[in-house]
Amino acid sequence: MATTTIQVPKETRDHLAQVAKERGLSLGQLVDQLASQQPTAAQIAERVATTRRVLRERMGCTLTDEEFEDGPDVLANVYAMAAEKMRAGRDRAA
Repeated sequence: MATTTIQVPKETRDHLAQVAKERGLSLGQLVDQLASQQPTAAQIAERVATTRRVLRERMGCTLTDEEFEDGPDVLANVYAMAAEKMRAGRDRAA
């Protein structure tokens, strides 16, 4: 695989190198892992379209794209609830 150089501040490089070391990875492997976890706008749009299609086909959802857009951000709410649950769990463990 071809490689390239990414310029970041020294502090960022040192931080990432420490994280990589703690995870038993090279710095390149860590950056690759982090990048693979971040979807592009096109990938997000495809996931949204797929989710809406599945909801319509399998669950009989009749909402239009406009109605989905105007509705609450359910996924953000789910993430917020999950984050709060994790924080509460950490607080109990401390």
